[in-house]
Order: sequence, then C-alpha cells, then structure tokens
Amino acid sequence: MKTPVCAVLDIGKTNKKLFLFDENYRIVLENSGQFPETTDEDGDPCEDVSLLTEWVIQSLQNILALEEYDVKAINFSTYGASFVHVGEDGTPVAPLYNYLKPYPETLKKQFYDTYGGEQEFSRKTASPILGSLNSGMIIYRLKYENPELFAQIKYSLHLPQYVASLVSGQFASDITSIGCHTNLWDFDINEYHAWVTQEQIMDKLAPTHPGDLVTTQSMNGQKRLVGVGLHDSSAALIPYLVSFQEPFVLISTGTWCISLNPFNHTPLTNEELQYDCLCFMQYNRKPVKASRLFAGYEHEQQTKRLSAHFEKEANYYKTVAFDNTIINQLKSDKKTDGIDFEQLSKPPMPKTLFGYRDLAGFDSYEQAYHQLILDIVSQQIVSTGLVLTGSSVKRIFVDGGFGKNPIYMNLLAAAFPEMEIFAASVAQATSLGAALSIHRHWNNKTLPPDLIDLRFYNSHLTPDGLGFVKNS
Repeated sequence: MKTPVCAVLDIGKTNKKLFLFDENYRIVLENSGQFPETTDEDGDPCEDVSLLTEWVIQSLQNILALEEYDVKAINFSTYGASFVHVGEDGTPVAPLYNYLKPYPETLKKQFYDTYGGEQEFSRKTASPILGSLNSGMIIYRLKYENPELFAQIKYSLHLPQYVASLVSGQFASDITSIGCHTNLWDFDINEYHAWVTQEQIMDKLAPTHPGDLVTTQSMNGQKRLVGVGLHDSSAALIPYLVSFQEPFVLISTGTWCISLNPFNHTPLTNEELQYDCLCFMQYNRKPVKASRLFAGYEHEQQTKRLSAHFEKEANYYKTVAFDNTIINQLKSDKKTDGIDFEQLSKPPMPKTLFGYRDLAGFDSYEQAYHQLILDIVSQQIVSTGLVLTGSSVKRIFVDGGFGKNPIYMNLLAAAFPEMEIFAASVAQATSLGAALSIHRHWNNKTLPPDLIDLRFYNSHLTPDGLGFVKNS
C-alpha cells in the first residue's frame, strides 16, 4: 500500500530541496540540488532561472514515479524579494535579478520624491529602504531603464508563485510575498499602494490568491492538489502558530536574528523603521511585526578574530560551556575600555561593541567569547523589545544557531526574567510550514502534538550590571 504524502519544494539561495511529508508530518524522503549562479545583463550574479526550472520539473517527475508514495499534494516555499518576469506563455523574459543587486541612487530618489518621501512611504508600506530587496523597485527600475523588456512582461511573479506555476500552469500572487518589504503593499489601507496603479504596474501582477488555496491538477494520470507557494519567512512561522495558542515571539537566528511577533498588530512607527523593523503578512492575511539584527554575521566575523588571536580552531566556540563565574567576573571588571554602551540603543543598530574591544585584555578565549555573547545579547534585547511593545507576549522561542548556544540562551533568560524562554527545534520548519498551510485539503488526521522540540531556560542570573541596555 502506498504511503500518502505531501511534497514540498523548498528553494533556498544555495540549496534546493524537495521533501516528502507523511500524514504525521515526518520526513520520509529528501532530495537536494545545487547549481552555479549566472549573471544578468549588468554582470551582477543572479540565480540561473533556466537551471532552477529544469530542477523543479525533473525532481517532481522523479518522485511522482516512485511506487511506494502516493503524492496527494504539492506546495512550495522559496526565498523572497525576488521576481521572475514571464511572458504570455509563462516563460521567463528576464533574469531572476538578485535582491542584493545595487540600486541606482538617481532612480531611488525619483521614486521616493514622487511618492511622499522616504519616511512616510516606508511607514505606510512597512518597508525599510533596502533597494533591490524591496522587490517592487525591480519592476519600477525595468519600466524606466528597460522599457522594451518591461513591455514583454505578462506577469512579474514572486519566486514561490513562479515555481508553483511550473506545476499548476496558473499565475497567481500571494500575500506572504507581496506583504514582505516589497514597497507594494499599503498596510494603512490593506491593499496595493497607489503607486502600483499610477505606474501601470498593477497589470503586471497576477491575481492575488489565498496562501492556503489549492487547485486540482492531473499529473501522471492522477489528480493532485497544488498550492500557490509561500514566502519562506511566513512558512517557517506556521509550525509555531499551529502548535501554540498563547502569544509568543519567535527569534529566528541565522545570519540575521529576526524577532517575529504575530500577535503585535500595532502600526510601525518611524522610530521602529530606523531600527530596521518591518511587517510582513501571514498566509491568513494577518500582519507580523518583525525586527532584524545582523548578529549571526557579526558572530561569524568575531569568532574568526578570536580564533586567530587565541590560536584556536574556527569552531572552537562550540566547545565553550556557559560559565556563571566568568559572567560575574566580566560584570565586576566591566571591560568597556571607554566605549559608550549607550551607542547600542541608537538607530541604526551598529555592530556589537565587541569589534572595538582589545582582545589582549582577556585572559582566555572562553572569557572573550562570553563577552562577545554578552554584547550580542545586549543588542538582542533592544531588537526584540521593539516587537514586544504593545503585546501581551509571555514566551520567547529561539530557533536556529543561537538556540543551540547555552551562553546566549542563559543570558537571554536573564534579560527577560518575566518571560518563559525556550530553545526550539523544528525539522525543516520552512518546508513543514508549507505542508501545514494546506493540511485541511490533503490530510484528515489531527496535527501531531510534537512538531516542535523545546528546551526551557530559567537563568538564575539577573540583568543588573551585565551592561544590557533596555530600549525605553
């Protein structure tokens, strides 16, 4: 008897993966692929959309041919802020421009001067000024810099919806992509911003479909349900939303530490935007307030510095256990070396103060590494505090790399003594979220209670004297 499964294509910047989830949301099969980037007409690196298209089609054909699985449904999750521009037949007519592509200052000034100025426009669209990372700015750029190409575009599809169209043959837009720092969505009126119509961009955007919508497609002689795809940040939040009813904040840690509060619906303020806060939409059209901190990148850079100074292996920090004695010593020594801690709370969020510290002032790698995490957590308090304001959250979940770091977790627990602090672990949260979003269409079983593994931290430390700067 075949095992009923949901297939999810999870397209990351580096790794492309396909997962099969059974009815209890256990991964029963995983395939992955990698391929080189190409360049756009300006010589800037970008995703090779042709290779991506081939991989998606071939990967699905391979799993549909397997005798042991009955693929009931298919959904998609990809990185965001990226459009695939297709012609009448759905074939790409332009490169898949990289969201890190430099954006021309003259065109940026023209845009914001025309539509109310940077501050007010950013507030309305919950979109910090990020250049190409505001995906709507890519279409605007094409209109003014390459009008011939702009005229060839039938639809500009965010990447999740392009990948979905390869399977469904249908063109759609999805609110989880539209509502994530794209400059397209006006959160004040909960619809597209007026500039989209005024610039004749609306005709280039496919009809908006709910994120939990499915269509029925005949594939390999069998009818299968096909989703419209989700932005990865929204998808990764879904396992937590279906598992916990009480309000929480999720700190998703990697290169960026992103604090996500789906229970904070207060409008973004200009001050929050200066701190790199933004909002994005869940698949159910409810907003999520988020704040970003470049802490994972900073940790990577500073551990390289520690490794060189103390002549240790690059990953030596993974062997450093939490030591309360070292924390107390750092508290008493206050190794500030004349550095102003108040800088931590001034926007935009600077690098940690650790980059300015003299490593010769530390007795050991272990002591210096504890100070690094103290400095990172000092900024994390400010960043997370921005999304806590105005909500009744009593729990904070931390997933990703810092959730496995006992020093970070103990210090975070000390910084928020009124909160329950948990290290959380979800196997392939983004892919799982994409499968869960269409659960009611393909799976009659109740959701399992053990989707997320939790470890509780109850630190006996107090935040007093740790150098933490609370955001007032």
